[in-house]
Amino acid sequence: MPTVYGNLQGIRSTQLKQIEALSDQRQAGDRVCSTEFAQSLARLSSTIHHPLCAYINRRGQVIRIGVGTPLQTQLPQSELPRQGADRLSGIRCISVMSHPPDRGSLVAMLKQRWDSLAVLVIPESKRKEPAEIETTYLAHLVPDFDQPWTVSEAMPLEKLVNLELDDLVYDWEKDLRESGFDLEQFQAPTDGDRVLLVGLMTDDTNARQFEDSLTELRRLVDTAGGEVIGVVEQRRGSPHPQTVVGQGKVEEIALQVQTQGANLVVIDRDISPSQARNLEEQIGVRVVDRTEIILDIFAQRAQSQAGKLQVELAQLEYRLPRLRGQGRDLSRLGAGIGTRGPGETKLETERRTIQRRIQLLQQEVNQLQAHRSRLRQQRQQQQIPVVSLVGYTNAGKSTLLNVMTQADVYVADQLFATLDPTTRRLTIADEMTGVRQEILLTDTVGFIHHLPPALMDAFRATLEEVTEANALVHLVDLSHPAWAAHIASVETVLDALPATPPTALLAFNKTDRVSPEVLKQVQQDYPDAVFISATERIGLDRLKQEVLKLLGITIQPGEVELG
Repeated sequence: MPTVYGNLQGIRSTQLKQIEALSDQRQAGDRVCSTEFAQSLARLSSTIHHPLCAYINRRGQVIRIGVGTPLQTQLPQSELPRQGADRLSGIRCISVMSHPPDRGSLVAMLKQRWDSLAVLVIPESKRKEPAEIETTYLAHLVPDFDQPWTVSEAMPLEKLVNLELDDLVYDWEKDLRESGFDLEQFQAPTDGDRVLLVGLMTDDTNARQFEDSLTELRRLVDTAGGEVIGVVEQRRGSPHPQTVVGQGKVEEIALQVQTQGANLVVIDRDISPSQARNLEEQIGVRVVDRTEIILDIFAQRAQSQAGKLQVELAQLEYRLPRLRGQGRDLSRLGAGIGTRGPGETKLETERRTIQRRIQLLQQEVNQLQAHRSRLRQQRQQQQIPVVSLVGYTNAGKSTLLNVMTQADVYVADQLFATLDPTTRRLTIADEMTGVRQEILLTDTVGFIHHLPPALMDAFRATLEEVTEANALVHLVDLSHPAWAAHIASVETVLDALPATPPTALLAFNKTDRVSPEVLKQVQQDYPDAVFISATERIGLDRLKQEVLKLLGITIQPGEVELG
């Protein structure tokens, strides 16, 4: 097992060997470390321009050296000794950083129950060789639920290395044991994603939009397989450029993560890679945004080969700019939200390799476009009109397709239950004349607020099913409180497509789930719309008649039936 890990990119082999040599320097069990070891660690940190962390057990053995902050280089759980609820792990961390212990480092100490965290501070202005340790700090855990750690005053290196650490650790463990303080209450469960949502209401968002967006994010997390255990909200004029929310709110989030056992924070907006890294360093757990949740759902839902390659392309394009500086995060196993899809083995490769993979996937998507284009040309030659069902996710498009065409498309009360477009033949017959009119009905992927640009690009082959249709049926879930916003979101996505059919029919679904008063008001506001219930088969005859009108086909009302 390698003794050096973390963000090794850009480190020369000679420097790496010097860092590895530190693990051969056995330290005294009753001291933090020797002066020579601290100075060597500091010198190498300055040389490679990265923080360094050394992990030492109570026998004085250097078991690991991590390139990165304490939060970024936490030990694997398998390497931490199993201890009781009131016992420390028997591991101490010595870190070289440019500042005193931050919250992210202290959270790492808490989660891994280190004996102590010693920080050797070299300010950025003094990182040129020869590096000089300006001051040091020593942090340890205390039996305080609100803030379960304490940090010493700044002290010179000479004082730090002369502390009798074994006696101090004995006293600290005794305090934890006698107080009945349970350290395991701060350990996040490992069975699944326990999610803390963070919503930011800015000046360009009203209260209703804000609440609707958070409610939808909760459903997205649920669909992705996570468990929402709490929500943190903040109102400010605009997002903080470095941490999205204000510093005080970051500390509140970090505290809730500790007390509620969250292992994932989801921000209800798109955030930059640097914002995600800054938040992770201060909060102590993974931070993802709304787009990553949607991509994760797509990765779970993709069934066909075409769907899988489009999802992989979207994920790689999204993650490529986020690879820089992730360090050991790149080696995490795909076992939670944001880690499914193309597989971490692809993400561990060099950026150039990933770019080549993206180029290959784009070529395959282009081939998929060409294949679907040929299929559409064949349909056009048969002169069978095509009608595409579009709408917000979970509006009932697949249910309507199943009811009207006896299809067997997967249906569930979930966001993005189906991804791949499904086309089925619908025959409408005139009983009096015996005239039969065939049309092709296509179920398309659902839309959502702020559909990620990466998905728009990767799914262009799928979305072309919309652009090449003869007419659209825009299905709306009338039972959803934000149905009006859903209409606007779908229209925004359609406007972003290169070309859409000039004719569209607005169809309000799930009318059986709303009050007669609401239904009457919406009927007055949208006199040209159709009102149906796919599950209860209400209004389907009227829907078929209006579809034929869109296509310029006339069959007398009351004389149509589903063939």
